[in-house]
Amino acid sequence: MASQVNLFTLTFHLLWLSPRIESLVRVLGMARSTYPTPEALRRFPFGWADGVVILGTLTLLAIVARLGVDAMVSFEPPEIVPSIDLDPRQLPYYAGRSTLRMFIALAFSFIFTLIYGYIAAHNRRAEQVLIPLLDILQSVPVLGFLSITVTGFIALFPGSLLGLEAASIFAIFTSQVWNMTFSFYQSLKMVPKELNEATTLYGLSGWQKFTQLEVPSAMIGLLWNAMMSFGGGWFFVAESEAISVLNQELTLPGIGSYVAAAIAAEDLAAMGWAVVTMLVVILLVDQLFWRPLVAWSDKFRLEQSASSDAPQSWVYDVLKAARLPSRIGAILAPGQELINQGLAGVTRQSPQSGAEANPQEERDRWFNLTLILIVGLLVAWALHFIITTVGFGEVWTTFVLGLFTLGRVIVLMIFATLIWTPVGVAIGFSPKLSRLLQPVVQFLASFPANFIFPFATLFFIRTHISIEWGSILLMALGAQWYILFNSIAGAQSIPTDLREMAQDIGLKGWQRWRQLIIPGIFSAWVTGGITASGGAWNASIVAEIVSWGSTTLTATGLGTYIAEATAIGDWPRITLGIGTMSLFVVGLNRVVWHPLYQLAENKYHL
Repeated sequence: MASQVNLFTLTFHLLWLSPRIESLVRVLGMARSTYPTPEALRRFPFGWADGVVILGTLTLLAIVARLGVDAMVSFEPPEIVPSIDLDPRQLPYYAGRSTLRMFIALAFSFIFTLIYGYIAAHNRRAEQVLIPLLDILQSVPVLGFLSITVTGFIALFPGSLLGLEAASIFAIFTSQVWNMTFSFYQSLKMVPKELNEATTLYGLSGWQKFTQLEVPSAMIGLLWNAMMSFGGGWFFVAESEAISVLNQELTLPGIGSYVAAAIAAEDLAAMGWAVVTMLVVILLVDQLFWRPLVAWSDKFRLEQSASSDAPQSWVYDVLKAARLPSRIGAILAPGQELINQGLAGVTRQSPQSGAEANPQEERDRWFNLTLILIVGLLVAWALHFIITTVGFGEVWTTFVLGLFTLGRVIVLMIFATLIWTPVGVAIGFSPKLSRLLQPVVQFLASFPANFIFPFATLFFIRTHISIEWGSILLMALGAQWYILFNSIAGAQSIPTDLREMAQDIGLKGWQRWRQLIIPGIFSAWVTGGITASGGAWNASIVAEIVSWGSTTLTATGLGTYIAEATAIGDWPRITLGIGTMSLFVVGLNRVVWHPLYQLAENKYHL
């Protein structure tokens, strides 16, 4: 044993004294300018960076395997899921379960975003259906999806807890995906026309155009919106981990259910440990996942000169210094090239002739007739539903209540824009400020705002602030971050050449905002606005009626109407309330946001 230790010590010192290995060590802890030379890299097949990558990968796989096994235990309703243990030592395990659900939902959100956004941006007829449908889907409360789908997921995985896990992941998915899809769709519509013409000139196939132009041009905005969506998903973790099945409440292990149990037990110490755990999780996810992606995405900036102060990440530096990923990539390259050639051949674009104009018009005519028929059937069903259940008087009541909530949404959007747009631009223009404040804004956006609601209710009671106005603040806690994150993404997408030119010609103050910043971030702000608006409508259900102990504060609005109908299980009024909210969201998007989309596409276009 001693000889093994001495051999290890001697080997370690020999490696440490090697100047080439020392350069690799500097890569792990210092600036990117200290990367080893190619000659040094050829000396050793693997280095310290490769060891770190291998160790990190194995650790990640072990953690995922450990958490995944517990998601597949046997379960058959009405069995009882083990209760939550408030021992702080269980928090790392609970946080791991919740984080794994968040990342699985994020992966499905990316897949959905790429497919749905691409079809909506490239098929005019599909766009007429998919974008209004997206407006409706983002207006449906997350728990509405959960209550409808949980039974189906349990039936899909009989005898296993995986059904409840899938239902929880689906609920988180519905809280993440709409924002990302809107961002990707908007980015595809805003691709510079010159670049689109270049792909046609060089004869790129649909797959080649998608991978070499459209996804790269959308990457920065999509990444920041994914960050926002991931943070917003924490808002619904507690609700998605407590599921009602067969009139029985089932609680999945997770940090959200831990906090809910701590609140029910009035255990302030457990709440404090949960907050600390959330902070650690957010910082770890930022350092190990989001910050490397931000540094990697800097290469997708549409500009001729490199950024003067590019974002950095020590994890990204380690991955670049390691040779193992490139060697694996070289091994997989032939297969990847074969797949790319196959997809390129399938999606080869053929020139359209004038003879196809009439068939195209005929298809459009049939499509419009089918769409009118579907809308007519939906209107007929809605009228039948109203006449046979709630009556037209109740419809008028929900419409008036919707106007109250609409007023709160408008006030929220105005103040969120005035406050967070300048902050987002400042962060987006300064990589140093981004490195400093990104974890802060991500923590603020990720921390479940509904945990603050009881304390805010107590504050309103003590200060005699009306919930009619206070609910705007509560709605903002869950919706304002979309404005901030999209402003950051929009500012980062402004080419450095334009910023330097504006500085050289002396653009300052309002003139700089009017001629550079507003045109540069306008399309991203519209994306943030449409998702913030939908998020505010969704949050109104929990923000317009709040409680502290035996005291309940109720605001006049559609959110209160839906919450009260849900509490008593009045499904006709629940359906009417959600339908009315969907009509308000779709109408607002059609009247306000989509004309702004057209303005961004036609006027503020690189």
